[in-house]
Amino acid sequence: MTEGTRSMAILLVDDEVRLRQTLARSLTARGHQVDEVATCQGAVAACRGRHYDLMLLDVNLPDATGWDVLRELAAAGRQVPTVMISAVPPSSRRVREFRPVAVLHKPFPMEALLRLVRSAQEAGDPEESRSRMADDEAARQP
Repeated sequence: MTEGTRSMAILLVDDEVRLRQTLARSLTARGHQVDEVATCQGAVAACRGRHYDLMLLDVNLPDATGWDVLRELAAAGRQVPTVMISAVPPSSRRVREFRPVAVLHKPFPMEALLRLVRSAQEAGDPEESRSRMADDEAARQP
């Protein structure tokens, strides 16, 4: 981390194991806390148990779509800034409906993802994020 930047809690949702591991390693090496899941149900469960500063969400997952994840989270009153990742450009209707931070088309250069993460990092409030992380840790304690 450089001075003035903060560690982010990032949820990475993609069923492509190699891509997910590569992205997670790169983000972790930059000081972020990365949780990885491969399914829609895993994403929803992870978001119920922890606050995330950013979610990187594949559109096509084995058990449903990334849009279904966003729909279910919205119904539960949970909002997570999200970057959609897709091999096929999503419809403009879906983008208008769910308003992701950005859409990255596979394959994408790592630097494009890192720029989006830095942008989200700079937009966040470090004090508020630390408070939410402390709340998450307290909630996990027995």
